[in-house]
Amino acid sequence: MSLKSIDPWVNVSMGDVAHLGFMKAVKKDYFKGGDDFFRNIEADEMVEMMDKLGVEKVLLSCGSYKPNQRILDFTTKYPGRFFLSVQPDLKRGMKSIWAMEELAKEYPVAMAAMAPFEIDVPPDHQMYYPMYIKCIEMDMPVGINTGIAGPPMPSECQNPMYLDRVCHYFPQLKIIMRHGADPWWDYAIRLMIKYKNLSMMTSAYAPKYLPPSLVHYMNTRGKKKIMFASDHPVLTIERCLEEAKELDLKEGVLENYLYENANRVLFGKREPRYQAYKIDEYLVS
Repeated sequence: MSLKSIDPWVNVSMGDVAHLGFMKAVKKDYFKGGDDFFRNIEADEMVEMMDKLGVEKVLLSCGSYKPNQRILDFTTKYPGRFFLSVQPDLKRGMKSIWAMEELAKEYPVAMAAMAPFEIDVPPDHQMYYPMYIKCIEMDMPVGINTGIAGPPMPSECQNPMYLDRVCHYFPQLKIIMRHGADPWWDYAIRLMIKYKNLSMMTSAYAPKYLPPSLVHYMNTRGKKKIMFASDHPVLTIERCLEEAKELDLKEGVLENYLYENANRVLFGKREPRYQAYKIDEYLVS
């Protein structure tokens, strides 16, 4: 079956994180990675793979504060193929948020991102609010890791229930749960039913292991809620695409999963909210 796809989570600089203890644990204990697990990938190699597999575009992970120029160069060498998923350093406060905003003026930033386990702070904490507000202003989605993390790090902060208040108090914010939500799948599904502004990508989770409850949701009320992602090379794009095509999905759902949902949420028309508002619009009579 020949289908086009979008992959919103690809790593091209794994060689740069080989020294991190928790990433070594991920390779050895969680994903049983081979010798090429920690290897930097070049743009030409990545595009060749994408063309072979029918991947139209991918998101590359990048920090907002002193971003890796090698990653930025992917987007200029192959415009329209590579986009950025930018992670601000919330401990730097507004400096990092403004750096993300400035980066988006020069490079194709498709999503802000955050992995709560890295700071052990849940996403309903006030520390996240500046990022949320800036993403609303920019009309840009924010991706937040949910579920127990692969690295041996505290993960209770990634329970999707922490997004309940975020979705409620920031209804204009487009939120994407990343890395699935294991073992809290049912919580995540219930929240997606409840909130229009919440969706999920299944990055770092092999499609053949997706729970039946999620596949059922994809076939029913969640046809426009779940998007494919790999976390290549942790889980390769090729493997994830092959397993995705074997899922028991109704007509049209696979196309939504592999392409349409990500294309709409990540690459749909944006309406930045920078215009000045009249004060009387906010006055209560």
